[in-house]
Amino acid sequence: MKVTREQAAANRAAIVKAAARLFRERGFDGVGVAEIMKAAGLTHGGFYGHFASKDALAAEACGVAFKDTVDRLAGGRGLAKGDLAQYVDGYLSETHRDRRDIGCPIAAFASDIPRQDTGIQAEYAQGIDHFADTLIGRFPSLAGDGGDGRASDRGKALLMMSALVGGLALARAAAATDPELSTEILSSLKAELTRGDTAG
Repeated sequence: MKVTREQAAANRAAIVKAAARLFRERGFDGVGVAEIMKAAGLTHGGFYGHFASKDALAAEACGVAFKDTVDRLAGGRGLAKGDLAQYVDGYLSETHRDRRDIGCPIAAFASDIPRQDTGIQAEYAQGIDHFADTLIGRFPSLAGDGGDGRASDRGKALLMMSALVGGLALARAAAATDPELSTEILSSLKAELTRGDTAG
């Protein structure tokens, strides 16, 4: 039976969604095409009707993961605009630490990206760029003091992003063997990043 254009588009979207989740959870090299197709509810044989290669899927899945994350940040789901402390608290939470599959792609993909195809690397770099700009727009406390203008804004946003991602990565790395250290990393970093009422 011939698949309609609408069904083909829905199938492709399901593949990308499943891939974005599985790649975040286990890394680009930790999951194969057959498993992604099964998670999408489709047969392995249909993969190449949608994508030329696993790398092509990985690049698109990376882009979609970033778009979802940036859209959530821009929309502030459950956050008051400008409440950076609340955002930091959620980002550096035990729930985010433990749920790589639905978490921030910056942290999930960081160690994998240098070993991947340049198409995947390009999607990741573009995602970082958009994420930094979205942080600036979402949180006025990251805005510059008028001295450097936009450059100062970007610097503060990149510093905040690096601290969040690095802290989450360290907490994840320690979680299995030293959960107390993992929790200490999260709580200590939260305190430092929100010191002096950065939400204002």
